[in-house]
Amino acid sequence: MPFEGNPGQAVRTTCAYCGVGCGVVATRDAESRLVVVGDPAHPANLGRLCSKGSALAETTGLEGRLLHPMVGGRRAGWDAALDLVATRFRETIARHGPESVAFYVSGQMLTEDYYVANKLMKGFIGSANIDTNSRLCMASTVAGHRRAFGTDTVPGLYEDLEEADLVVLVGSNLAWCHPVLYQRLAAAKAARPAMRVVNVDPRRTATSDLADLHLAVAPGGDVALFNRLLAAIAKQGAVDHAFVRDHVEGFPAALATARATRNCDSGISDADLRRFFDLWVRTEKVVTVFSQGVNQSSAGTDKVSAILNCHFATGRIGRPGMGPLSVTGQPNAMGGREVGGLANTLACHMALEEPAHRDAVRRFWEAPRMAKRPGPKAVEMFERVARGEIRALWIVCTNPAVSLPAANAVRDAIAGCDFVAVSDLSATTDTARLAHVVLPTTGWGEKDGTVTNSERCISRQRPLMPKPGEARHDWDILAEVGRRMGWERAFDYRGPAEIFREHAALSGVAGSFGLDYDISALAGLSDAGYDALEPVRWPVTATRSGGRFFGDGRFFTPSGRGTMVPVAHRAPAAAPSPAYPFRFNTGRIRDQWHTMTRTGKSPRLSQHLAEPFLEVHPDDARRIGVRPAHLVRVKSPQGSAILRALVTPRVRRGEVFAPIHWTSETASQARVDALVAPVVDPVSGQPELKAAVVSVAPFPAAWYGFAVSATELSPATAYWARARTATGWRAELAAKTVPDCWESFARDLFATSRGDVTSVLDRGRGLARVALTEGGRLVAALFAAPEPVAVSREHLAALLGGDGRAALAGRPGDDVPDPGATLCACINVGANAILAAIETQGLMSVEAVGAALQAGTNCGSCRPEIAALIASARRKEAAE
Repeated sequence: MPFEGNPGQAVRTTCAYCGVGCGVVATRDAESRLVVVGDPAHPANLGRLCSKGSALAETTGLEGRLLHPMVGGRRAGWDAALDLVATRFRETIARHGPESVAFYVSGQMLTEDYYVANKLMKGFIGSANIDTNSRLCMASTVAGHRRAFGTDTVPGLYEDLEEADLVVLVGSNLAWCHPVLYQRLAAAKAARPAMRVVNVDPRRTATSDLADLHLAVAPGGDVALFNRLLAAIAKQGAVDHAFVRDHVEGFPAALATARATRNCDSGISDADLRRFFDLWVRTEKVVTVFSQGVNQSSAGTDKVSAILNCHFATGRIGRPGMGPLSVTGQPNAMGGREVGGLANTLACHMALEEPAHRDAVRRFWEAPRMAKRPGPKAVEMFERVARGEIRALWIVCTNPAVSLPAANAVRDAIAGCDFVAVSDLSATTDTARLAHVVLPTTGWGEKDGTVTNSERCISRQRPLMPKPGEARHDWDILAEVGRRMGWERAFDYRGPAEIFREHAALSGVAGSFGLDYDISALAGLSDAGYDALEPVRWPVTATRSGGRFFGDGRFFTPSGRGTMVPVAHRAPAAAPSPAYPFRFNTGRIRDQWHTMTRTGKSPRLSQHLAEPFLEVHPDDARRIGVRPAHLVRVKSPQGSAILRALVTPRVRRGEVFAPIHWTSETASQARVDALVAPVVDPVSGQPELKAAVVSVAPFPAAWYGFAVSATELSPATAYWARARTATGWRAELAAKTVPDCWESFARDLFATSRGDVTSVLDRGRGLARVALTEGGRLVAALFAAPEPVAVSREHLAALLGGDGRAALAGRPGDDVPDPGATLCACINVGANAILAAIETQGLMSVEAVGAALQAGTNCGSCRPEIAALIASARRKEAAE
């Protein structure tokens, strides 16, 4: 979409993806194309961007965008759509009470959007039936923070990573999920080689390559690991007795429980445990970074407490280079926590269960009926929808039919709900297709508001282009429904600056209770001041701006002391059995985000890993008859999936891993959360997304295929996975029966009766190659074989629109280099190109490859893979 600004005009805004909260600078070139680079002045990234952030300009096109409201699957006007939403919610409340309606919102929303949604539900509808997909992300951290600190406070800053002498990464593939922080850490380690990094993760990931010690913890073993660390801290005399005496409560009980924990529950060898304990105990400047591997667990809150207990016991918290650091998964998960977007929280870190806090918010909002008790958390919310207890549901900017556990049951619950409204960028997501009303919202590059990152830094997201079609901002849609429900004055907002000022003023009320979240010094910002707001860490008061918390030993608990919570090891809820022998782990990959609604638009982000896969240990693969690159069927009591087998020692025996990103829009059967049981942490309500149990068996494919097409593909085979390319689309295919006529099959696949067909068929060997050309130009091609098809995928995708005569070869000629699968998405460098440079130029370091090809020089998340190629070349050279 064209950028509104003049050539050379720069707009400083914030990235759309993870919780690092990178600043970006957007400009346009002479052809009005958007150009996005990192903002060197932003404190989060200092000019760095990851592959996803670098590709933001490729994701703003209007293809597939919803540009007008839809009611009952047909185009409607805003008045009709909003009247319907307001009427159905109002009538449902009148008949069944405020507990019969709910909002399910998103960490993709801006703080101003979140604020209006929370105010409407908790203060005016009078229910706490509002929860967010952040429940899947950081709810256990919120619960752990609140019971340890009294508030959901992040103690430290990103710069602590650079000041620490030991950084422990727990349940965090930082290299792929938060690449800019990974690069800050890698640069610090390179500058100070004495710095040590420990990686705690059942899988060996790209992050493990930076680590001096990789602890392959057993799933659910984190509490045992940190309990044993706490016992070692006490045994080796590293307790800060003065800090504990003056500022901490609960130490004796926590230590007694830790001492009763067995080493074996961690799944880590005694020798590695000793190495880790010695490192931690003798190093004062320790930062413990934790993420989804800690949070997405039925014991997630206890895992957070076990980590915090070690920092409490040593007093290593809130000082430079010391403390726990939770890294969030979404761009505004923190902002949602700040406005009270979770079902069990109130605005500005006030407590829903505290009468004085509720009354203060009620008076501030002049609210007619404040919620008095927590609402259902995400998993329970959709269970109530399924039971008919929630009869009107509004889902904003998220895709629960894919992302929640037991996703098939969630899909069915939404489909059976009396009334469902969805606000989103597209009407074709798995969730939007189930809605009675779909409302077009603005996306990144169009939105106007603020976000808060993992180190409490508030940044502006600024519009770069006009709202497309009839799309409206989320706050505007929510406020309009509030007005139509009868609360005109409370929701009569003119713009996001007004909402931000109200939010900042309310934070002053929280500050009057002595709470942490106070940005009241920003309550007087003019519209111009809001437009020009620079990144700023909270708190922002008349006497303080930013900084760390708790270094002075003062906490937000009733006693003013930090609370150590005794926590015992609990294994994951599901146990492997003969029917379901594998532990099933899920997570993100480097170049995709959530359900690919945005990243799926970028061709280069689909080139690294273009289809859903399952990592399986080689010993397990041999035992169950799974061959590399063949398909497997994965089953659980909740559902099934068909995935490509990636046989690798990165996973432990008896454990498998699959990425979360594919939906029914992008693959036939790859919604992996459909396999996950709806088991939750009893405190946080966060689901256990990384420890389900599954069976794995070969999928009986009669043939495998690969196709490229200049137009969008809609396969109907048992297995398919499609992705964009720079010239069109690509798809992986497989089926249980062989087509009678490959030419007819190809025409059906490509939905065309036009064009000339050239084919090479060998029925005896089961091989088929079919190319469709128009005017000599390649418009589509299909390759099929009994085994996974061995062709040059990048080469074939690049041929679309060009001379089709050489397509059936499947590979470039000897005089044309084959770049191979994209390894560096930022610079678009293929694995074969890197290997060729290593072999022909003798490039035996990642830095040398970067100097020659630029690969690995931007976000750096591909550097571990480059290092692996170099190691492979060295082994080959040694063997020769």
